[in-house]
Amino acid sequence: MRFLLAQFLCWTLVAAPALHLAEGPEVQAAIDHISADSLRGNLSFLSSDALEGRDTPSRGLDVAAEFIASQFRRAGLEAPIDGDYFQWADYVQLTRRHDGLSLVIDNQGTAVRVEQSDVSVSRTNSEVKFESLPIYKLTSDDVKDDVSGKAVLVTSRRTAALFRKLREKKAALVIGVPSANGRGGRPTRELVAADQVDAPGTPTFIVRGDAASKVFESLPEGLTPATITVHAPGPERVPVKLRNVIGVLRGSDPQLKDTYIIVTAHYDHLGILAPDGNSTEGTKEDRIYNGANDDGSGVVSVIELAGALGAMHPHPRRSIVFMTLFGEEKGLLGSQYYSRHPVFPLNQTVADVNIEQVGRTDDNDSPQVASATFTGFTYSELPALFADAGKAVGVHVYDRNPGDDPYFARSDNQALADAGIPSHTVAVALEFPDYHKVGDEWHKIDYTNMTVVDRMLGLGIISLANDPESPRWNESNQNTQKYVTAWKNLHPTPSN
Repeated sequence: MRFLLAQFLCWTLVAAPALHLAEGPEVQAAIDHISADSLRGNLSFLSSDALEGRDTPSRGLDVAAEFIASQFRRAGLEAPIDGDYFQWADYVQLTRRHDGLSLVIDNQGTAVRVEQSDVSVSRTNSEVKFESLPIYKLTSDDVKDDVSGKAVLVTSRRTAALFRKLREKKAALVIGVPSANGRGGRPTRELVAADQVDAPGTPTFIVRGDAASKVFESLPEGLTPATITVHAPGPERVPVKLRNVIGVLRGSDPQLKDTYIIVTAHYDHLGILAPDGNSTEGTKEDRIYNGANDDGSGVVSVIELAGALGAMHPHPRRSIVFMTLFGEEKGLLGSQYYSRHPVFPLNQTVADVNIEQVGRTDDNDSPQVASATFTGFTYSELPALFADAGKAVGVHVYDRNPGDDPYFARSDNQALADAGIPSHTVAVALEFPDYHKVGDEWHKIDYTNMTVVDRMLGLGIISLANDPESPRWNESNQNTQKYVTAWKNLHPTPSN
């Protein structure tokens, strides 16, 4: 308690000393341990066709979990869950039924009935039935008006943060339209944690088809004259078991070893292209989403860092938790589950470094060689420490999206940040030519560049683990207020 009080006072009342870089031959030896050949070898298996795209759930995902656990065992990490590396999670797979599904849009007397095959339903565990709901057209993530009891037509990117806002404002349902470059297939399944499957949600209807699109495009922003009538039967339920893979490198300092740094990446991807999708590379048909960069590159980086830091004697002062997460592609499932069921106390967890898409340098905007970015760069002190680490190893770590960073909410760091933990995602290519396509394969990775980026990460993580100061949220940034509040809830001021 004395440690937490001192940390709280330092954070809120006075300027704490800046986090500083670790030095010494043992640090250099750990950084030098990171190898392009090792990264290539692990990734060529993890993103091979044999793992069938690591969908959640799937046989390939299970094989990946066992492989990662074997690598944690090889690195000498402690298995923290009753001697096991697996945090098992009970989920329910909801399968949507199209029989009885109907959706009609009425725009001032002109009705458009949407074909069942052009409607996908999610975020509901029971029957949905609404008659003549008014449609509110939302063109940004800023929900200012009263949308309670209305169907909200979302034309901006649908994010977890936006769904939270709409749920808080008691929207009756959400209507989404797919992006022009959305991948093939119409998902009919959704995964929900067993302990949340009966919680209230905001049903979402993804609506396709030219007729519906024309109506939606013609509607004005805000409350429209159109209404929607929908009926969707309740889904079938099948229980499934999923798992995060977790290993810990215990700290060497008597006090700091009971504080934790988490290093994360998601080990799932998109599985196999649906039969009605089309994809051809050269003359060979290919339907497997191998996910080499997204996020096999992050997973093998976690493995490589575990091996490098595990070889240090003594270990870094704080304990370091290496964790690969299930179901990011299904909506940050593994990270959200861990935040609700932490293996290590959240109030003793000082940071999360989430690694995603660090293998490709052919970013859609411009080549990203010897460079990396952290999402939400100015949200906390954490990215600045890694910028210093980057200077030491020749990697330019920079703020790619100043201000309100749209990428911050798109990876597993968001779930940990919502819990109050300073948490960011590091990436090299935020968008690249094969993003969420079957062409994201291991031979397209720049392993030399990934090696130097991982060395930057290794130096930053060691520095963070050896420093008695903890990174703090930036209270002056308006985008961090809910994270600051969550942090304070984790570290309440002791009563006199």
